[in-house]
Amino acid sequence: MSTCTLPDSTRFRKALGAFTTGVTIVTTCDRAGRDVGLTVNSFNSVSIDPPMVLWSLARNAGSLPAFAGVDFFAVHVLAADQASLSHRFAQRGAEKFSGMPVQRGLAGLPLLDGCAARFECKSVHRYEGGDHEIFVGEVVSFVHYERAPLVFQDGAYATVLKKLDAADSASEPMS
Repeated sequence: MSTCTLPDSTRFRKALGAFTTGVTIVTTCDRAGRDVGLTVNSFNSVSIDPPMVLWSLARNAGSLPAFAGVDFFAVHVLAADQASLSHRFAQRGAEKFSGMPVQRGLAGLPLLDGCAARFECKSVHRYEGGDHEIFVGEVVSFVHYERAPLVFQDGAYATVLKKLDAADSASEPMS
């Protein structure tokens, strides 16, 4: 066991890594018509009625003005075989969409293929959250492809194994 009082950001980040997260790519089309996207693991559900989700973006991210200046974004929950796509969209300044087939969604949103699920959202709230901006979107459209998700834990991609004991998986987590 390791106990730490803040601020030790390296150890704090490591402790956060104990929480397994999904891996997503969030995309939009900026006001100039350029496709913008990045890898995000800060995605979470907010509400079922109305359907809402959230994600956060570092305040020093180059793509912050693009997301702050538009009304719509799409969240792609990556499938287990999409680690290379996650790496591609995690690169700063790269031509992330170059040579990729892209569908168009609501308000021209760039939509990626092969994901486990996808949510097209209208941006409804934005909050300051320390060194991040928190974006809350109302889900306008979604699709679920029944593919195993890509997950991240302890600084690396991981594999999800479902429990076989029916009693353990009979109830959903409470929020």
